[in-house]
Amino acid sequence: MVPNFSTDVLIVGAGAAGLTLAIELARRGVALRLIDRLDGPFPGSRGKGIQPRSQEVFEDLGILDRVVATGGLYPPPRDYRHDGGYEESQILEPHDPTPDVPYRLPLLVPQFLTEAAMRERLAELGSYPEFGRELKGFEQDGEGVNARIAGPAGEETVRVRYLVGADGGRSVVRQALAIGFPGKTLGVRAVVADVVLEGLSRDAWHRFNHGSMETQLSLCPLAGTDMFQLQAPVPLEGDVDLSAEGLTAMVAGRTGRGDIVIRSVSWASAYTMNARLADRYRDGRVFLAGDAAHIHPPTGGQGLNTSLQDAYNLGWKLAAVLAGAPETLLATYEEERRPIAANVLGLSTKLLEAAKGGVMRRGREVQQLDLGYRESSLAMEKPARGGGVRAGDRAPDAPVRGVAGMPTRLFKLFQGPHWTLLGYGLDRLSAVEPRPGLHIHAVGPHGDIIDDGGHLRAAYGLSLGDWVLVRPDKYIGAIVSSDHAPALETYLASVGLPARA
Repeated sequence: MVPNFSTDVLIVGAGAAGLTLAIELARRGVALRLIDRLDGPFPGSRGKGIQPRSQEVFEDLGILDRVVATGGLYPPPRDYRHDGGYEESQILEPHDPTPDVPYRLPLLVPQFLTEAAMRERLAELGSYPEFGRELKGFEQDGEGVNARIAGPAGEETVRVRYLVGADGGRSVVRQALAIGFPGKTLGVRAVVADVVLEGLSRDAWHRFNHGSMETQLSLCPLAGTDMFQLQAPVPLEGDVDLSAEGLTAMVAGRTGRGDIVIRSVSWASAYTMNARLADRYRDGRVFLAGDAAHIHPPTGGQGLNTSLQDAYNLGWKLAAVLAGAPETLLATYEEERRPIAANVLGLSTKLLEAAKGGVMRRGREVQQLDLGYRESSLAMEKPARGGGVRAGDRAPDAPVRGVAGMPTRLFKLFQGPHWTLLGYGLDRLSAVEPRPGLHIHAVGPHGDIIDDGGHLRAAYGLSLGDWVLVRPDKYIGAIVSSDHAPALETYLASVGLPARA
């Protein structure tokens, strides 16, 4: 046995889920290693849609502006007819931002640019992915995990307190644990490729033969690059020529146009679509996150977004337990995230069936704003609420003003690794004592925050005397009236924030 812990958490897989988890742990001062068997960062655009809820997560992590700067909004779909004409439409229902929902449109950002921004943020926090290092095996006991890692200098054995497999659909970690991965192959195989081409403008998402699974093809300009993403269904069996010449021939055959010429291919893959969900997300001190726990068809842009929010949920809980919170807190990771993945798998599969017929319309259901944890053991209401925002829901934003006069937003008050307690119309110290990891704000004439426009009260449906406790992942942990305020102390102790003895 390796006698000493070399780090607290070993993360296997430096994709979106692994990077999110590393950022969450690093900004809480948790020692970690992030390894990936690839020799360098993933080069493809694969998960290019960043949904509004993920934008809120990125704002909290401090990377939203740099992600927006590298990408852009989706261009309008341009559907070509057989006579050479075309029609432009909207995939997305247009919505303006509101005080409680500041981001209403998905961003188009190639995955390799999103992950580059995440690596930059991780470096600011003092950590870096270790590429070219492969997990060869591991054993665990009641105190930790011994993991064997092969790298350029040979094999090493490290002892860590927890291990997280964020290593994709063919997860070595999941297979080593013999965790079942039931689901189904969806009968669709497709090509996705990042290409430089001539013959199309960059002001539209060019789509041909939508409604035909034999000849469908789309070419979407990738914001922040000079490339297009090519997507096309292909036969379930047989080789596919993914060279520039081969893809040019595919485009010509499906569009009838000889003026679209692919000059180079940066990355390409032919893959079979699956919908699968791991039987469980945890085995002792080992966890699964992202595609290691669930894989989706690409319809609706749900896979990457669900993956990074797995890590957003797990990160604060691991850090809390490492800092002394009850170990039972870790059980809420699977309790909360596995039902979300099941829900999203159903949505993605439904959207795939619609896409087979050429229907691509998207509404609020893909934005992940309404996913939450009302049934979680971490959701507390006293008394129970009959409607409106509930414990377990996403915490809404609202414009407010500091009592000194400067405007701000709830999201700015929430930003960071802490819990936030809001008292509506109360003295800021009348419910619980101050403690590390908890920010307390009172809203009203005797508090530090002024709700001038009434947006906070409207978003949360509060009455005078109500307290709202917001979790580090910006979901509502508890809503209690002043009569039930003592219950907050018990709740806080259960998540690692007890009052001073």
